[in-house]
Amino acid sequence: QVHLVESGGGLVQPGGSLRLSCAASGRPFTVAWFRQAPGREREPVAYILSGLATGYKASVKGRFTISRDNAKNTVYLQMNSLKPEDTAVYYCAAAPTDLISDQPGRYEYWGQGTQVTVSS
Repeated sequence: QVHLVESGGGLVQPGGSLRLSCAASGRPFTVAWFRQAPGREREPVAYILSGLATGYKASVKGRFTISRDNAKNTVYLQMNSLKPEDTAVYYCAAAPTDLISDQPGRYEYWGQGTQVTVSS
């Protein structure tokens, strides 16, 4: 069982930055960030595998960076040049194997979510 706790969300102006953290109780192989805006489906944002390979949603590539600190069992999502359309609840998800999937149902463990609001 892996327990995930997100932090770092908040209100930021367009063009600003935030860093989200996902602290895990264990060391999952794959960790991904998803987001869900009101009235929309949950969508993948970025993932990082145990070997540090990463992937990003096209609309965040070049603005967001996912990284992990295995010593702290923590995964980060650095978000720069934020746009109003990035506003959503951001969720951390994990799987006990290396997994590349945009389907939320493939991830066994989820955090409670953290709100990110980009607005002037």
